[in-house]
Amino acid sequence: MKIAIPARDGHVDAHFGHCDYFFVATIDDNKIVAEQRLDPPAGCGCKSNIVATLAEMGVTVMLAGNMGAGAVHLLGNHGIKVYRGCTGELSCAVEQWLAGNVVDSGQTCADHHSCQE
Repeated sequence: MKIAIPARDGHVDAHFGHCDYFFVATIDDNKIVAEQRLDPPAGCGCKSNIVATLAEMGVTVMLAGNMGAGAVHLLGNHGIKVYRGCTGELSCAVEQWLAGNVVDSGQTCADHHSCQE
């Protein structure tokens, strides 16, 4: 399986649409076996144009700080389960999810300008 995280400076970005890149971890036997950096294409600031690429790569889980409802629905429509409310270093966030310690906060940004980076 593969897990993606919107990232900035080695940490979970507070908002999906503001991230610098996506960290993609390949999981096997409940461990990270490979890591990849995926830079989003130029264009849409909301990063919605990266969702199909993530799905094609086999990503099924998105660990994020927060995002708007549109992004949550778009990811879900591509078979990617979203967990909001994540923070910290990238590999630590994945390890927390693997340990069963991550629950989706259920909160979305009503307006992307209300989320802090």
